[in-house]
Amino acid sequence: MNQDHMLICARGLVRRFHSGQEEVAALNGVDLDLPKGAFSVLAGRSGSGKTTLLNILGTLDMPDAGTLSISGRDVLTFSAAERADFRLYRMGFIFQAYNLIRVLSARENVAYVLQLRGVPKAERLRRADAWLAEVGLAGLETRRPDQLSGGQQQRVAVARALASEPDIVLADEPTANLDSHSGESLMHLMRELNGKRGVTFLIASHDPVAMDAARELVMMEDGRIVERIGQ
Repeated sequence: MNQDHMLICARGLVRRFHSGQEEVAALNGVDLDLPKGAFSVLAGRSGSGKTTLLNILGTLDMPDAGTLSISGRDVLTFSAAERADFRLYRMGFIFQAYNLIRVLSARENVAYVLQLRGVPKAERLRRADAWLAEVGLAGLETRRPDQLSGGQQQRVAVARALASEPDIVLADEPTANLDSHSGESLMHLMRELNGKRGVTFLIASHDPVAMDAARELVMMEDGRIVERIGQ
């Protein structure tokens, strides 16, 4: 593959954890090239290494060995503060538990990441409303998370992840807390945004709904990528 089109280039990623006296290799030499505009799902059984890999690719954790380039930057050489800046400006995150701020409205939750980046208030609220409309939540801007369904809360999380126009969105089990209909609707929305806006998504999930929506499945087993299946 042409490296110029690669958003992520990982080689030989290893991550070990200690469980009592035992050392467990959560990642055991992972190589991954992910092109710009991908809509890929990391799939595999619980314990296969999906979340560990996603955390390292999101610079939330560091590998014990290997190399990692994201958007042409050698992120493993960054300080903790540089990694935090990189996440703020270049990455969007969607979590299983939504991770919305309970006391803020949908609009304020989406605008929060823009506030951290110093975007003026009027502009960040305008962009927040535009993204909420984009994910189908026009008219619900002033509702707090406890006034929204699980599916609606996760759509707020999608809008928040995309509001800063990141290079990539990383999603960890985004459908896990949703019923099957809401999960299908969410995956359809993210795939639509991928096609329409070219947003790159990497999603860790063992949910068949997410796997069916993938343009590519990246199959993991025992801390390794064992197969890649284009859909």
